[in-house]
Amino acid sequence: MSELAAMPSDFTRALAVVAHPDDMEYGAAGAVARWTAEGKKIAYLLLTRGEAGIDTMEPAEAARVREREQRESAAIVGVTDVEFLDYPDGVLEPSLALRRDIAAAIRRYRPELVITNNFRETWPGGALNMADHRVAGQATLDAVRDAANRWVFRELLEDGLEKWDGVRWVALPGSPHPTHAVDITGSFEASVASLRAHAAYLAALEGELADPEPFLRDMAEQAGAQFGCPLACSFELLTM
Repeated sequence: MSELAAMPSDFTRALAVVAHPDDMEYGAAGAVARWTAEGKKIAYLLLTRGEAGIDTMEPAEAARVREREQRESAAIVGVTDVEFLDYPDGVLEPSLALRRDIAAAIRRYRPELVITNNFRETWPGGALNMADHRVAGQATLDAVRDAANRWVFRELLEDGLEKWDGVRWVALPGSPHPTHAVDITGSFEASVASLRAHAAYLAALEGELADPEPFLRDMAEQAGAQFGCPLACSFELLTM
C-alpha cells in the first residue's frame, strides 16, 4: 500500500514562490514538467536573484547570470512566466513588505495550487535547512491568507488587485514530512535538464549537489518507493 497519496490534479493554475534560482529544480521541476504537459499553467515567483550563491562571482554579475539561467531552466519544463522581486539573497527577513509582495502576486496569478519552499527546520534525512527557505515558505503561507482578505494590504485594492481566495492547497517539496506525490517517471529527464541549465551555479558547487542526474534520481527513487512507481516527486500538502 502506498505511503503517499496522489497529489490533486483538478487544478488549472499554480504559482511557485521560492527564495532562489534553482530551488524549484532541486526536486519539484519533474512535477512541473508533467503538469505543464497536461495543459496546466504554472508561473514562478523568485524572491531573490540568487546573487549571493556563487562564491567566485561578484553579486551583480551573479544576479544577471542566475536570472538568465532560471528563465532557461523554467522554459525546459514549460514555464514562461518567471518574475523576480529583488529581495536580497541570503538575508530574507519575515516582513510585512515580503508578505504584501507575495500576496500581490497571488492576486495577479490567481492560482489554485501554491508551491513554496520547505519551511521546516530540516530536510529529509535531518540536514539543516537554511534561513531564506524557511522565511520564504512561511511568508508565502501567510500571504495566501492575506491574498484572500480584502482588508489586509488594502493598497492592493487601489492597485486593482481584488482578493483571491481560490488557493486550495500549498505544497512543500523537499519536506521531511511528505504526504503526497506525483509520478514523474515520464518527466524525470526534463527535470534533470532543467537543473543542468543552472550551469554557472553547478560549476561552483562541490559534492553530490553538483551532479544533477544521480542526486535527482536518488530522491525520485526514494519517493517512488513510497508512492508505488519508479520515480516520483514528493510534497507535504497543506489544505487551505
